[in-house]
Amino acid sequence: MSISVDSISSIEELRAACAEFKEVVHRLRTEVNKAIVGQQQVVDEVFTALFANGHVLLEGVPGLGKTLLVRTLGQALGLKFSRIQFTPDLMPADIVGTQIVVDDESSGHRVFQFRPGPIFTQILLADEVNRASPKSQSALLEAMQESSVTVGGETRRLERPFLVLATQNPIEHDGTYPLPEAQLDRFLLKVAVPYASRDEIGAIVSRTTGVATAQSEVVRAIAPDEIIAAQQLARRVLIAPHVQDYAVRLVLATHPTAQALEWVRRMVVVGASPRGAQGLVGAAKVRALMGGRCAASTQDIAAVAPSVLRHRIARSFEAEAAGVTADAVIAEIIRATPKEAQP
Repeated sequence: MSISVDSISSIEELRAACAEFKEVVHRLRTEVNKAIVGQQQVVDEVFTALFANGHVLLEGVPGLGKTLLVRTLGQALGLKFSRIQFTPDLMPADIVGTQIVVDDESSGHRVFQFRPGPIFTQILLADEVNRASPKSQSALLEAMQESSVTVGGETRRLERPFLVLATQNPIEHDGTYPLPEAQLDRFLLKVAVPYASRDEIGAIVSRTTGVATAQSEVVRAIAPDEIIAAQQLARRVLIAPHVQDYAVRLVLATHPTAQALEWVRRMVVVGASPRGAQGLVGAAKVRALMGGRCAASTQDIAAVAPSVLRHRIARSFEAEAAGVTADAVIAEIIRATPKEAQP
């Protein structure tokens, strides 16, 4: 972006910067679509998390292109990409790195030298994160929360921007360690990766099983420092008091208290934390920014609510037995919560 965020001092300049960023997002989508067929909502939600400086939990069955998506994003964003395959025997040192003993030729003594792990990247794919032990999961989630790791008593900062995309399979539970609610809350978004449509599957098959053709190579559409500037710009997006209050009321509506809907009290055991309200506002601001708008609306809040809240709601046994999903609970809460506060 050519506009410096620090130089914005008026609504007109903010509006111009947001309009310019819409063109950047269009270029990003164009580059990603060179390699990815469909999944536009998933791509946009990942962009939302990136520009909101959050992390994403991708949930979908194998073979839907999650790894290809992350690798393509790395190319389009001009960021370093790394992948960790989570397995039960994965150790924290396999993620963050470790101290090794080496010979120092200058002094003739043995010294400790830090060997960084794959966490020292900018886009990290944590594949099947629920297959690793809680100890290894915690090593990843600490880096997500603090943007740093501590090894051998020394804290090392991670390079910005830093985005974790963790995946998990929703149908396999044998040999897994489900992420507890406190750790799930660290993810800004939980994105459900859907099945491809008939036309999309046909395009995928044609691309991958036919005669190889010269496809356009994915090129960088935005520089790393521009991503950081976009994150700062997103925080400058305006939000009216009644729009922010709508986000707060949505979060309060997930709490199974006496003030909640009777149906919600039966279906929900634990509701969203204040971090859920922060996520709603932050993601809504980015959604407005990606649309070239300088102010978030209640429609933006409602649009991001499923991906922000679905992993922050613990359903009751009755809800699970009846097949009521977290998305169904959120949809009912959105339907029953007025966009304007009642006097």
